[in-house]
Amino acid sequence: MSSQPDLDLPVGRRIQHERQRVGMSRPVLAGLVGRSAEWLKAVETGRLQVPRLGMLLKIAQALGLDDLATLTGNGFAVPVQVFAGERHAALSAVQAALTEYRIAPTAQPPNVEHLAIRLQQAWHVRHTSPDHRTQLGFLLPGLIRDAQLAVRSGAHENRRDARRVLAGVYRLADFYVAYQPAPELVWMVADRALSEAQEADDPYAIAGGAWAMVQALRDADRWDEAIQLAKDAIRQLEPHLGRAPDDWRGIVGALEAEIAYVQARRGRHGEAWAHLERADAIARQLGPGYRHIQSSFSMSVIGAHATTLGVELRRSGEALRAADGFEADSIPSLARRARHLIEVARAHHLRDERPAVWALLNSSERTAPETIRYNGFAREMLLDLRRRPPTGLHEDVHDLCRRVGLAA
Repeated sequence: MSSQPDLDLPVGRRIQHERQRVGMSRPVLAGLVGRSAEWLKAVETGRLQVPRLGMLLKIAQALGLDDLATLTGNGFAVPVQVFAGERHAALSAVQAALTEYRIAPTAQPPNVEHLAIRLQQAWHVRHTSPDHRTQLGFLLPGLIRDAQLAVRSGAHENRRDARRVLAGVYRLADFYVAYQPAPELVWMVADRALSEAQEADDPYAIAGGAWAMVQALRDADRWDEAIQLAKDAIRQLEPHLGRAPDDWRGIVGALEAEIAYVQARRGRHGEAWAHLERADAIARQLGPGYRHIQSSFSMSVIGAHATTLGVELRRSGEALRAADGFEADSIPSLARRARHLIEVARAHHLRDERPAVWALLNSSERTAPETIRYNGFAREMLLDLRRRPPTGLHEDVHDLCRRVGLAA
């Protein structure tokens, strides 16, 4: 941990101070967090507003800081790991499978049809297990290696199918590596999912890869790129929708919802709701029994998206009305349901309604403990509750913090 700079320094100057302290140039730090040197200079000099929490975390990690308060200057310790999330026990094994480059395969390629079945089963585990991250951490290393082997050493006539399966494996891995202290893996799996789908020349798989990459771009505040990629993916699917399976329309709806999310993140209310209305129309066409396995896109998840839009637009009333419009239990995926409960908690947090925040975070933890444990928004709200516990809930708040891994 570094010595603190002048307490009166703004955040941008604090970033500059720490960067210079470790002898890092602007281009190097900017590259580590996925931005340009010009952007970093504008932040350091105050020409751009203070970056969002996610970007501050990336900067703190790149600078090797243990305490986020070194950059924020808020006067009390804010451990970087609290917001960045802990490192899951299986992350090293998954990372090793992703970065194990073998030029000459040493084993017979696995059966591609069997691989596809294993992938389908792994998706089922992801959505139905409260400890979904641990379950995926067990399944993914072998699935990644076998799918890569199928592409590298399989018969030429099977290679397109193998690439299609490998793209799906990378899309599944995207859910595992997200919200862990390994942002480079998020970019790696999103890029590979898209690249393998393009090599397979499969419009549906390409759209699925684009969906994962849009989220990575969104979280890096590369909004225009995210929107353009989503629109391109939708455009290349449109000629096929008349005769394609329902999932092709499902991924279009999911991409429209992602565009809505990006527009909300950048504060564009009208455009955000316009794209969500397009997603809603697709969900209604597909009917109440439909759910897209990768994105969880469905009629019930439209309500969850609407809640998130209200939160991102800082309109808590809109967010809570959307949340009241459907039952959270109607979301089949436990992980997605737990995330929705966190989003509703964020809406109440905007109003400083702390008992409701605690109740919703507690419900999220009981739904899928490994969702809330790695969610930065939830951890931030829990820290606030621990500092200012609601009347009568002091011990309950501390118990929840312990269960989530935020023991004092």
